[in-house]
Amino acid sequence: MPTRRKIALLLSVMLLLTMAACGADDGGLETPPPETADTPSPAPVPETATDAVMPLAEMNSTEVARLMGHGVNLGNTMEACDSRNRIPGRDPSVYEQMWGQPITTQEMVSGMKKAGFDTLRIPVAWTNAMDFENGDHTIGKAYLDRVEEIINYALNEDMFVVVNDHWDHGWWSMFSHPEQAVRDKAMDIFVSMWTQIAERYSDYGHRLIFEAANEELGNRFNDRTPFNPQGGKLTQDECYELLTVVTQKFVDVVRAAGGLNQTRFLLIPGYNTDIVMTCDDRYEMPSDTADGKLLLSVHYYTPWSYCGDTASVGGWGTTGEIEEQNRLLEMMTKYTERGYGIVLGEWGVLDNDGPDRLNFFTNFMDNCDLYGYSSLLWDCDNLYSRDRFEIIDEDIAKLYKSRSAEARASVSVEEIIDLASVNIAWTLRKAANRPETVITADEAFAWIMFSSGDWSMTYSVGDVYKPESITAGMEAVDVEITGAGTYEVSLDFTGTDAGYADGIVFSAVGLINGEILFPGYFMELKEVLINGEPAEFAGRPYTTSDNGICTRVNLYNEWVSQIPDEARVPDGDLADASPIPLENYIGERIETIAVIFEYIEG
Repeated sequence: MPTRRKIALLLSVMLLLTMAACGADDGGLETPPPETADTPSPAPVPETATDAVMPLAEMNSTEVARLMGHGVNLGNTMEACDSRNRIPGRDPSVYEQMWGQPITTQEMVSGMKKAGFDTLRIPVAWTNAMDFENGDHTIGKAYLDRVEEIINYALNEDMFVVVNDHWDHGWWSMFSHPEQAVRDKAMDIFVSMWTQIAERYSDYGHRLIFEAANEELGNRFNDRTPFNPQGGKLTQDECYELLTVVTQKFVDVVRAAGGLNQTRFLLIPGYNTDIVMTCDDRYEMPSDTADGKLLLSVHYYTPWSYCGDTASVGGWGTTGEIEEQNRLLEMMTKYTERGYGIVLGEWGVLDNDGPDRLNFFTNFMDNCDLYGYSSLLWDCDNLYSRDRFEIIDEDIAKLYKSRSAEARASVSVEEIIDLASVNIAWTLRKAANRPETVITADEAFAWIMFSSGDWSMTYSVGDVYKPESITAGMEAVDVEITGAGTYEVSLDFTGTDAGYADGIVFSAVGLINGEILFPGYFMELKEVLINGEPAEFAGRPYTTSDNGICTRVNLYNEWVSQIPDEARVPDGDLADASPIPLENYIGERIETIAVIFEYIEG
């Protein structure tokens, strides 16, 4: 049992120094006052999770999640594949380097541990070594060997290791194929795959964790892929039900594989690995013959316009944005209270390297420390250099060092929780200095949500209206809605560095508070002008809502596989309705877009 107070002052100083670059206009933070703002109560975590005085096999998943701490993904490496030119059975090194990453070495992984990462997640595309199209579900020995080498690199450093099946050419779409024989084949592949993996690594200790899938268990069952060209037609309820079947099969297969698999910790993906959708009551964790050995995985890239690849919104850290992060992460205590450890299997700020990134990282990791979650940074040689064997951002390098298992070897769980609470409250207080648009409950504004085809142009994507979430140089004309009538909203990209948006990857007309203030109203698009010219619709737009608050009309949303039950049009005829009416413009060079719509009382 560590002496709790002898290091409290040292750790406080260390963490406050880490915070010094977070969220302050003057580049630093003064020492926070001793009082703290109200913060959510964390799930209780036994001290053995920090002290590690008992064998891992005797711990439960909430204890182990805290021990896993803050880790990293070996991104774009063993999961690299080519679905358009799929050739299984090549030397593993071909796939390992296919997406631009170097061959993994012990020195790389040792550098990860030295940098402060205590868990390594190894995404894997197992069908690289499986000729399932021709009925052969055998995973090639060379691929199993190579993954095992990388597992051992991490275990040699006393790291935890997570191994999954990661997108993997999109074969998961076979689960929603219209033919029963193909759906049965999908389950055969899944069972055969995890049987082989579990049997091959059955004697590895409890630091090796198996994860059933990545983000595929949910809406992506309906993906259009070479294995299901038309895409699936499962309802969301059916996707939830199928997810439960698949994860239950995963648990049963691994437990039956013998060796230490009978009590191995297993990581179960949430629905789409999305926090809100996983907290939906339709989501069910599988049953298990082992007591307290199931972990739950969700991912975090909110808001995508800031966190995502080629993200175009350079800032983060308003009161609303911090509160959103705190609220979403607190939601997962629904599962820690039931005894499931939480792993944030992917998260990060993938491209933005501005001053707010450290603020985002610090507050996110504070939340994980508060609740005992493990966080596994998604990284593809962006922050952690696989050539230099170090985190290349000096401030984030210090942050990870301060949060590592080594740095906290003699720190109690209570002290970690107390410091996280102080930090979270202080971050919120400092955010009050940043400008932010606040929409009251009796206001309604319409705007065009937009992300360009290359993700470089973004405006207020999502069901929360954030006009400050905008690419520099873009001009938006939004409009307040006061009732029925004709309105116009628009975007102008000519003032950006590029001078135009390179196509559309997502767009919709949103109306914040529309469902509350104007229930049952319709937004009927009268005209869409692209570069001043009338656009041709590939299908009929319809009015709907994802959250019962924000009304929306999709202009291009390829993630919607079928028309939702709540969709509405004035005449009730949804026969030609489409979530992608601007399909013909996804590759268009767009300088301006304007939408004229009539708002009609229901």
